[in-house]
Amino acid sequence: MRSFFEEFKKFIMRGNVVDLAVGLVIGAAFTAIVNSMVKDIFMPIIGLVTGGFDVSGQSVTLHGDAKLGWGNFVQAVISFVIVAFCLFLVVKGMNRLKESKSAEPAPPPEPSPTEKLLGEIRDILRAQGGNPPPALPPVAPPAVPT
Repeated sequence: MRSFFEEFKKFIMRGNVVDLAVGLVIGAAFTAIVNSMVKDIFMPIIGLVTGGFDVSGQSVTLHGDAKLGWGNFVQAVISFVIVAFCLFLVVKGMNRLKESKSAEPAPPPEPSPTEKLLGEIRDILRAQGGNPPPALPPVAPPAVPT
């Protein structure tokens, strides 16, 4: 039973889970801000442009007391578009940061141990006054019968 809780603790403390939790909390707060902006800023401006027409309170009576509140739906759509646009801007900014980091030239790779050893042999031969042997011509691959 103890290993189950240790495994659960390890799962919860992973970076991705913590990042997801932080993103969820910030997203909920951001949604409240956007909803307030739509309700308290954009909708009154739309009402002013349309001559005092309040979209959020609009509904259609279906039968008796049953009403279809299409105004709240329009307000929710406007909120969604604003949130989607803001997320688009965030993702676009992150992509630009990634592109600028990847545009930096990568440092040349470290020579392998074999290359280092061959370089040392070359330097020793040069120090002894001899010239290293000329490079061998490349060997052509064997012909494959067709």
